[in-house]
Amino acid sequence: MTQTKTGSVRFENVVKKYGEVTALKKLDLCIDPGKLVTLLGPSGCGKSTTLRLIAGLEMATEGRIHIGGEDVTHLTATYRKVSMVFQSYALFPHMTVRENVAYGLTVKSIPKAEAAQKADAGLELVGLAGFGDRLPSELSGGQQQRVAVARAIVLEPEVLLLDEPLSNLDAKLRRHVREEIRQIQQSLGLTAVYVTHDQEEAMAVSDNIIVMNNAEIAQIGTPNDLYEAPSSAFIADFIGDANLVPCDVETCDGARATARVDGQKVLIPSNGMGKGAAQMVLRPHALSLQKPDQPGLKGQISYAAYLGKEMQYTVETPVGSLFVISAVRADPFVQGDSVSVSIVEDQARLVSI
Repeated sequence: MTQTKTGSVRFENVVKKYGEVTALKKLDLCIDPGKLVTLLGPSGCGKSTTLRLIAGLEMATEGRIHIGGEDVTHLTATYRKVSMVFQSYALFPHMTVRENVAYGLTVKSIPKAEAAQKADAGLELVGLAGFGDRLPSELSGGQQQRVAVARAIVLEPEVLLLDEPLSNLDAKLRRHVREEIRQIQQSLGLTAVYVTHDQEEAMAVSDNIIVMNNAEIAQIGTPNDLYEAPSSAFIADFIGDANLVPCDVETCDGARATARVDGQKVLIPSNGMGKGAAQMVLRPHALSLQKPDQPGLKGQISYAAYLGKEMQYTVETPVGSLFVISAVRADPFVQGDSVSVSIVEDQARLVSI
């Protein structure tokens, strides 16, 4: 099975309102063909509304929507070349797996034999060759999700939409199925838009992530961009674990700045910031613990946990509680120990208050 065509997605000043409630503010975005882009954000941020607007399940109040270069703003879902994988799988319990996968093809009046052949090819692609005669109830949750993916891709959509597709699976199975979805998307060259509230899931599968907050885009970037160079305190706090501590930017020299944290000077990328009050983003791995007589922020360990390959600590300091992850050492710190917390300068980042 080969994907014959994949399309871009473009929003131009798209607004969605429900009465007096604005569910989506003016949204401009472009998703390139063949890319998997994730819409990520807290509940009520607008990510699911955006997905439904692409699908044609909702109509834009203002603005234009283009898929594959075609203006689809006023087209309903039936006339858009998209397929959706739902959170609930939405499989017909009385149909066999093959019949479920072939359903959309038969609705399009494709001959039954051809539809069955395409369905079997789709099942083989998702690792379920030979499962066609079973009922959905005879499959595990992960297998049912793969059936839902097969049903979507046999329609050869220009855009594949995935709405929280792994939320009903346990953690270990989620990792396995998300890897499969990513491999299928890349092998077919599909354009895919993926909605999730799980940051780790988004970072694992995405070419780019669109982080949304308060019905608008907060930042767009690769997983690495968002983690290493957050544009705001919200992004820093939302993507991965982060310590946000107050600081004063004392000097700026091009791309570098000097900031002071509780008397400690730190040379740090300026991130476009000027002098004055700011916040420093300190990832747990950007902090290291030393004996209390060493330079750094003075603190006391209030929590220590051994997790096999690493130690996790919570350290109480004058700038607040800091979450620190470090490699396991022969003589690990324990709860109640006094420590000095040093900052790995190249890994710290500045954001505005």
